[in-house]
Amino acid sequence: MTEAVAGAIYDALIGIGSNVGDKAANIGRATDLLCADGAVLLVSQSRLFRSAPWGILEQDWFVNGAVAVATDVTPHELLRRCLAVEDEMGRVRTVKWGPRLVDVDVLTFRGETIDTADLKVPHPLIEQRSFVLVPLLDIAADEMVRGRTVREHAAAIDTRDCVPLD
Repeated sequence: MTEAVAGAIYDALIGIGSNVGDKAANIGRATDLLCADGAVLLVSQSRLFRSAPWGILEQDWFVNGAVAVATDVTPHELLRRCLAVEDEMGRVRTVKWGPRLVDVDVLTFRGETIDTADLKVPHPLIEQRSFVLVPLLDIAADEMVRGRTVREHAAAIDTRDCVPLD
């Protein structure tokens, strides 16, 4: 797996999840691919968490994690890189919130608010998703998202379904 850059300040938080195949290995490979060319550097990564499916409940459980990255690329280029990782790993988009080999989402970018057709940052559903908030507690508990910290958002929802994989 890509090694974290000790002491670096991050530019973006990215959520990574999988519920098909070797879920933990899929997250590791996605992280490696995202950082492969050096334009995106891993600053820190959360533990991996097992969580119940969200949206469509009749599917296998998920493994989710989050990474903090440093980069000089634009937010839209970072999104393109995340989508390219999904494509390279063979993700097939058939059912919204359905099973997926890998899902790589830009959650925040330098505290900016972006609302375009293809990119919404902060991610619009952060506050509702324990499988996003709980991994973020490991690496960015004090990150401000829409006027509240990740920690405050996590305290406001039920996070019991998201447990460490180890």
